[in-house]
Amino acid sequence: MAISKIKSDSIDSIAAAKIPNLDASKITTGTVSNARITLDAAEIPNLDAAKITTGSIANARVPASAVTQHAANEITQSTAEPTITTNPAGGVGTVWLRKTTGEMYCCTDATTNNNVWTNIGDGAGAVRPFVAASGGTITTDGNYKVHTFTSSGTFTITSAGDVEYLVVAGGGGAPRHSSAISGDAAGGGAGGMLTATGFATTAQAYTITVGAGGAGQSLARGLNGSNSVFSTLTCIGGGGGCYNNASGNEAQDGGSGGGGMSYRITPGSGTAGQGNNGGTGLAPTAYIGGAGGGGKGAVGQTMPSDGRAGNGGAGANSSITGSAVGYAGGGGGLSDQRISVAGGTASHGGGAGGPTNTPASGTVNTGGGAGGSAAWASGNSTSGQSGGSGIVIIRYEFQ
Repeated sequence: MAISKIKSDSIDSIAAAKIPNLDASKITTGTVSNARITLDAAEIPNLDAAKITTGSIANARVPASAVTQHAANEITQSTAEPTITTNPAGGVGTVWLRKTTGEMYCCTDATTNNNVWTNIGDGAGAVRPFVAASGGTITTDGNYKVHTFTSSGTFTITSAGDVEYLVVAGGGGAPRHSSAISGDAAGGGAGGMLTATGFATTAQAYTITVGAGGAGQSLARGLNGSNSVFSTLTCIGGGGGCYNNASGNEAQDGGSGGGGMSYRITPGSGTAGQGNNGGTGLAPTAYIGGAGGGGKGAVGQTMPSDGRAGNGGAGANSSITGSAVGYAGGGGGLSDQRISVAGGTASHGGGAGGPTNTPASGTVNTGGGAGGSAAWASGNSTSGQSGGSGIVIIRYEFQ
């Protein structure tokens, strides 16, 4: 066969097809242009990524689904905020960016269709489930539901969240003095009071205890009110008011303390954060009388030296129901009848003292302390006045 491609000093170009199995090792001099090299992907089965040291790889060549080591830290971007039914594949710790406002959310509770997304951009505006619950007397105030317990019962939460609460214990009772001339009965202390917002709950049934007011007694100190309870919160019943100088008739400690009087000067102590001390008595002078019981907002008034009675310590207002209502006021003391003045006054549910006032019990469901009374007082009962019963109110956003 003639070899027409060989000339005296060169070889004319030979088509690639003419050399089907040329071993690259046979090419020992010169260079081969890139345009002449075409590699099939199958011919680079084990290319070490470290060998790719220049250039870049287009995003389209590396799909996000293939980069599994970074998927858990991905930030979801959207023009809307997440909702409770936004179920993140990454679970707790998933981050969501709302591009239109710059707000950033983190999933802190990944419960299917009931997720909690906490706003980590400005610390406000968390996306969380609305509370749903039953129990007590339910009223509505705008976007809030209010559950009022005037007696013991059960508060059952089916969808948990933060709630606002008001818990007030029963107020302390006050004594009745039998003298037709002078008296020294002190006012009862208010029941302890606690209120706050942002109280975390769980889906469960909570037993609610509403404390009764302490009974009044004749010729003996008033009895303490009973405690009120919601969840981990316990409010202490108000301390009974002091009577005369017999042992065992001292002013009692409580949510707020009962008042002292002429012969038993030391008042009852209040519970920190729930109430205040009762008013201090004074040693007997020409006149005798009783000090006021302590209230949530103030110490009971010290017994004046002229025989007038001490006023009950102020309570506090709460608008948890949507309207301002007074709670946990101390009861007024009994004044000496010989000076013909009214007994100690009271506010926020506390009872006024005698004798020229009609002595009063604490107002029902306010935790007010009872007013001191005497046998000659108009409208007086055969026993002393009673403290007002307590109350528990729970409020939450439902829409």
